[in-house]
Amino acid sequence: MGKLKFVTEFEVNASQKMLFPYLSTASGLAQWFADDVNINEDKVYSFLWDGEEHKARKVSQRTNHSVKFEFLPETEEDEDDPNYLELKLDVNELTQTVFLQITDYSDLDDEEEQQDLWENLVYSLKELIGG
Repeated sequence: MGKLKFVTEFEVNASQKMLFPYLSTASGLAQWFADDVNINEDKVYSFLWDGEEHKARKVSQRTNHSVKFEFLPETEEDEDDPNYLELKLDVNELTQTVFLQITDYSDLDDEEEQQDLWENLVYSLKELIGG
């Protein structure tokens, strides 16, 4: 099965500084993104969804701007072409509006399903922050 690079963007009524901990820390992500998120001493993040664990490393971070998680390989194909998730905060300089851009590179190949999933997740995030 092929992989899909899914990119979407949402307007969020909150500052980058306020939003960033929800995107970059295990405790922040556990509040809206996954059922639970833990990080071990090797800095490997463990994301739990519906009782299934997925491990990832934070491969890049720019404070108050972006974070990228690369999922550890679960199959041989993943070793050469790993799944990743990148969360970026962009500000429209003219309006000062903050946008959350999501790049989800994974095995999920139904764009409509991906859009629904992210709309629900971002809705949870907005409820949490009041944005």
